[in-house]
Formats: sequence, C-alpha cells, structure tokens
Amino acid sequence: MPPNRNNRHKTTPSIINQQQGVTRRPTVHKYRRSEFSNQSLQSNQKEGISIQIQDNTGKPIEKFEINHEKEMHLIVVSKDLSTFQHLHSENRGKGLFTVTMTFPTGGDYKLIADFIPSGGEPKPESQWITVSGQAPSPRPLQPEMNLTKIVEGKEVTLSFDKLQSGQEATMTFSFRDAASKQPITNLQPYLGAIGHVVIISSDVEKYIHNHPLEENTTGPEAKFGTLFPNSGVYKIWGQFQQNNKVFVVPFVVEVP
Repeated sequence: MPPNRNNRHKTTPSIINQQQGVTRRPTVHKYRRSEFSNQSLQSNQKEGISIQIQDNTGKPIEKFEINHEKEMHLIVVSKDLSTFQHLHSENRGKGLFTVTMTFPTGGDYKLIADFIPSGGEPKPESQWITVSGQAPSPRPLQPEMNLTKIVEGKEVTLSFDKLQSGQEATMTFSFRDAASKQPITNLQPYLGAIGHVVIISSDVEKYIHNHPLEENTTGPEAKFGTLFPNSGVYKIWGQFQQNNKVFVVPFVVEVP
C-alpha cells in the first residue's frame, strides 16, 4: 500500500506578530503544538507577520512544493469579509515564513496560510488575530442578484452552469471593456495562470482556492471548477491581470 501522505505531514502553523523585524513575545499560548503571540497589531501601519510551519511532533517542515510560482499563499480577510488581501510570504528557512502587510482598520482578521509540504497534500491552516485601532461597523454579507461588476474599466460577469451545494460546478468569468463593450482578449498570466479564485463562507469557516480549468487562455472568458461544501452565503474574489496590473473582482452568492 502507498504511504498515507496525510499522516506523514500533519502541519500546523503558528502566527507570530513581528514589528521592525524583531519578534515580540508577550504572553504566549499553546496552539496545537505551535505557538502564537496574542500581542495585538496596529491598523494603518506596516506590521510583520511570521508563520512557523511544524509537523505534529513540533519539528519544523523545511521543504515545500511550488504551487503557482509560490511556496505559500497567505490570504487575509476581515471578519465581515469586507477586506481581502492575497499575499506571498518569504521562506526564511526551517519552516519560517515572513510577510509585511498593513491592516486598513482595527478588528478581527483571519489569516489563512495555503501551502503544500514537499511530497504531501495541500494543507491550508488558519488563525484569528485581533488588530488594534478603530473598527468599522460590520457590513452584513448580502447575496447579489446582479453578478456583473465594473472594476477599473472592465465589465466582469460571473455565471455558473449550476449552483448547488455538494455538487461540482463550473464558474465562468466573462470580460468586456466597460466603455466599448468589446470582449477583452489580452489578459495576462497571474502567478502562472489566467487567474485565481478564493471563496470563503459567510461564517469564515469554509475556504476554497480554485485555479482555472484552462491556464493559458487570455480571455474573454476564464473558467474555474469548484464545489461549495454546504448551502449558505459565500464571497468570491476573482484575481486577474491586464496591462501588468492585477485587479480583484468580488461577488457574493447564496448557494442552495
């Protein structure tokens, strides 16, 4: 029988707050054989985040697969999903990744580290953090009936061949110039593909990262396969690139 890959690498990251390149270590709590600092971060200033990847014995995992040009994709969302960032952490060795970012407001954020240990399976891990500073009132997540958005001069429409929980679906992003209504056919590769899609449930518990069915197309459509595990409301972010500039298109859908 082949080895059980999931048993070989049971990974758990610890997320440690850093500032000015020096790890701050206030009160520390255990978190599934990893440690993270509960020192709050500050909004509207650059903050360093460290992510320590360990196996289930506490030993650092040192080798990772390259997944769409990166060893780690770090997704950062606010609790109400109004804020979204897709960042790429730098591998410092011995399972330690670091990234510098700015939180636009105070409040609770979830950090989702998406990575693949060498020879293992995709293993996204997440952790809630609290950021100091003024926190806006939460924005209720409302499903959108019109799935057409205009973003940076581009008209983007999202459609599904079917929308049902527990069933595989194809979602299609269609692109037109917002002014001329002409199809856009010069999309550029972003991280080795025409685009990337992140989907998160309204309770911020379900995380889906989809890559395109056809990676080398340039438009006017980009198709992605996905599966919504449960019924409910989900927010979808499509990330694409044109004229060397990445743009993000968000949608909110309700899945029966």
